[in-house]
Amino acid sequence: MLVSDFDYELPESLIAQESLQDRSSSRMLHLIRSSGELRDRMFREFPDLLRADDLLVVNNTRVFPARLYGRRSGSRSQPLSPRNPASRDFLHGRVEVLLTRQVSETPNEWECLVRPGRKIGTGERLFFGDGDQLHAEVMARGSFGERRIRFAPAAQDFFQQLQEIGHVPLPPYISRQDRASDQQHYQTVYARERGSVAAPTAGLHFTPEILERIRGRGIDVAELTLHVGLGTFQPVRVKKVEEHRMHGESYSIPPETASKVNRALAQGRRIVAVGTTTVRTLEFAAQRSDATGERAQIIRGSGEANLFIYPGFRYRVVGALLTNFHLPQSTLLMLVSAFASRDQVLSAYRHAVAEKYRFYSYGDCMFVE
Repeated sequence: MLVSDFDYELPESLIAQESLQDRSSSRMLHLIRSSGELRDRMFREFPDLLRADDLLVVNNTRVFPARLYGRRSGSRSQPLSPRNPASRDFLHGRVEVLLTRQVSETPNEWECLVRPGRKIGTGERLFFGDGDQLHAEVMARGSFGERRIRFAPAAQDFFQQLQEIGHVPLPPYISRQDRASDQQHYQTVYARERGSVAAPTAGLHFTPEILERIRGRGIDVAELTLHVGLGTFQPVRVKKVEEHRMHGESYSIPPETASKVNRALAQGRRIVAVGTTTVRTLEFAAQRSDATGERAQIIRGSGEANLFIYPGFRYRVVGALLTNFHLPQSTLLMLVSAFASRDQVLSAYRHAVAEKYRFYSYGDCMFVE
């Protein structure tokens, strides 16, 4: 299966650059798998499309300000600000670091992506903040330009310092600098567990009122955590889909959620996953279960999920999926194409382009059932 089989044309004008003031006013494309029918809806209709006995599962991960701008050792100390995409970047030793996963707390080591990638070598020291509040040493290089860096002990809480000098890690297709408002907009209303470098974007459409309507219908809601990292947004660099390998991402399924999911599965009730991260966590946990036979179960607990879902995968847990529109040739598009068919999904994307839906993180969504 070729990665190029999951390509589509998207005008740049349809890539959403801003979030909507009212999250629930986004559009929602409704795809019915059994017939391939497409219906144009609004997200505020979503609660009415759920069945009374559905179990809705969400990812409660919280995005932290994981993007840092700084300087390399030996360069002049100067006020550092986010790069201007239209300018000559990283003059005078400037660097950009995206923290992707904490490896250890003591010492405080992180996996990260760096820019400029080719120039930053092992042993180099990096300084962040106008007053060099944070500094780190590059400990190792990864296979695709990743680095492992170790931060020196800080005088105050590390994450508090990130809150002060870090930036919201908006994806690169949002061609503007992050603003203070993104700290709220690029976060789900139910975000609790800090650890993601990208938002689980299907959840950005929910408001407290929408959740209240869902619960008001007697529909149960369960939470799990998957911290979005390289496994979710790393590009596919191979030609054949089967040759791609996913990075592991930290996840946690509390006992209450495992019980709710297993009870719903045993009763034949539908499980509706909000977002591809929720899908991968549930299906990975089902693979880890010792249960045999047709009846699936998931196992509670935490670990590293590295499940790659693409067409041919047999879903054992998820019965319906709410998701945003994803980049061409991405693992996320392949996951959705495994839930419906590739032809159905690409047809839905062509329809969304023709109808001028808003794409990607701050864009509209699709409900597949």
